Amino acid sequence: MPKPKSLVSGGDSTFRRRLLIGLGVLLVVGLLAGLLARLAGGGHTDHPAPSPSSSVRSTPSATASARPSTAATAAGATVARPPHTSSPTDFAAAFATTLWSYDSRRVTQQNFLSGLRLWFTSESQYADGDSVAGQVPDPVLWSRMRDTGQTSTASGATAHVPDAYTKAIAQNPGALTQAYIYAVTVTAKVNIAWDGGGRGAEDRAVTLAIQCRPGSDCALAAVAPTVYP
Repeated sequence: MPKPKSLVSGGDSTFRRRLLIGLGVLLVVGLLAGLLARLAGGGHTDHPAPSPSSSVRSTPSATASARPSTAATAAGATVARPPHTSSPTDFAAAFATTLWSYDSRRVTQQNFLSGLRLWFTSESQYADGDSVAGQVPDPVLWSRMRDTGQTSTASGATAHVPDAYTKAIAQNPGALTQAYIYAVTVTAKVNIAWDGGGRGAEDRAVTLAIQCRPGSDCALAAVAPTVYP
């Protein structure tokens, strides 16, 4: 099957791979602390170090209260736009809901990927489009889904920052101020339907790397390769 192209072109692919590798070991606090230290040492920032209690809550949990814009989603023709929010958990819940919600009869696979591109950070060195493209059915499978009229709807999305990430930030809060990227795990119920009355449902979870710089709306950096508790 053909591999979907990257949603975001340019940037340092080596850096993106290292970012994903770092996110992939979030459960090991020591390794995550090392990643954060490398991010902090990679450049200078004039922003003050955020307080862990305010920027990464110890018991964070959020629903998709920051809803993506639906003005351009009439009849499922396009993909929801990202919300205006400074909350990494609200943004992550909204993105996961969009990622898992589609109508294959009314949007092409290419247009769906193009819509998801709008959620990415403009800082290409942090944006990994391939990680998101890998979550979307490839063109051949999408075509088969369209033939059977398959739709997917995500609901009840909840998001939280993994404990390992929170602890690592608390131990070294200055490490966050290089990229302002948060790890956020989202869970939701996904209902799938197709022609002839066929239906199915499943619980899904994904861990996202969300960039939320002070004074700016949050944006997507990547989908992490592992889901964390």
